[in-house]
Amino acid sequence: MHDFFYKGSELHCEAVPVSLIAKRLGTPFYLYSYSTLSRHLKVFDRAFNKYPHVICFAIKACSNLAILRLYAREGAGADVVSGGELFRSLKAGMEPKKIVYAGVGKTDEEILYALKKGILMFNVESSEELRAIDRIAKKAGKKARVALRVNPDIDARTHPYIATGLRDHKFGIPIEEAIENYRLARKLSNIEIVGIHKHIGSQLTEVSPFVDALNRILILVNELKAEGIGIKYINIGGGLGITYNDESPPHPEEFAKAILPLVKDSGCTLILEPGRVLVGNAGILVTKVLYIKKTREKNFVIVDAGMNDLIRPTLYGAYQKIIPAKKRKDSTITADVVGPICESADFLAKDRKLSLPKEGDLMAVMSAGAYGFTMASNYNSRPRVPEVLVKGSRIFLIRERENYDDLIRGEKIPRFLE
Repeated sequence: MHDFFYKGSELHCEAVPVSLIAKRLGTPFYLYSYSTLSRHLKVFDRAFNKYPHVICFAIKACSNLAILRLYAREGAGADVVSGGELFRSLKAGMEPKKIVYAGVGKTDEEILYALKKGILMFNVESSEELRAIDRIAKKAGKKARVALRVNPDIDARTHPYIATGLRDHKFGIPIEEAIENYRLARKLSNIEIVGIHKHIGSQLTEVSPFVDALNRILILVNELKAEGIGIKYINIGGGLGITYNDESPPHPEEFAKAILPLVKDSGCTLILEPGRVLVGNAGILVTKVLYIKKTREKNFVIVDAGMNDLIRPTLYGAYQKIIPAKKRKDSTITADVVGPICESADFLAKDRKLSLPKEGDLMAVMSAGAYGFTMASNYNSRPRVPEVLVKGSRIFLIRERENYDDLIRGEKIPRFLE
């Protein structure tokens, strides 16, 4: 459920017409609903309220400071995968003791930064990383809290680029090697074992892969206890999907009903890393029609947003629903919705049946709140678009549109070229 709806023929975000924002700021822009963002977190949190848990929002999905501050005020922490994401989380006011740090390629500098900030734990992805964290912690006079990320070899049944839990993926420690790595961790003087972590992929629309993976992890937890290795936290990752088109992902309550009976006797605190499920349908990308181009083979609706603004359709062949900001009773057209980027892969939709648009019309690319702006780039030297938050009838600019000077900030021409 989200708070983008038609009032009469006009698309609104909460109490604000989308066209009003476009008139003030121009296009394209990302637009988020405060009430949707807040409600989604509360619904997810409430689903697990009968069991000790920590929600660590996967900020790679949507990392604007205003949205992170919103979630920090609601009690959420962060799942980060870089020093930059850790910096953002702390700037937004998230408590270090609610921050977990994942990722296969943590640098020495990033590890030291996280240690100094006192994060809850590192999700360790290899024995090599485990030794590196121990070395850096020793030098810094710190004790590093860790969970080992275990790869349970479970097919998440999602797009191969966002699946992470199979044996041939780069993520995590193979489950059959987990115990020997925990034994190694126990021997390292500056490592404190506190948890176990698994994450099998993103945009999952079934509960069963989560259950299968967790069952394997719980067997391992019992084996570790038998070896005298206690686990305080079970981190089940994130990945719960949303509806883009006709998917029917489980509601958070259904998800919780499948998970909680499995962990209720574990004595461990549960860590959850939702991302897309909280923000995906809380944001849209608003774009303007530039031209309607018709050829013998195909129709094209050319808009001012491109693959540099929203790369999911290009990268994954992902479906994003596209609707008009103002409904008309005109005829329909089947067309590709494409942007201005000099790539044939620059499209937002292929062979899509649309209400026939006119030049200057506004269109909304729905379900763009997750992996939208965070994956945007300056390709073709295009300034990145602004981000806007609506709360009721109030409009807040939470990121300014970049300008041409922003494109060259930090670049220098060597003296010999002057």
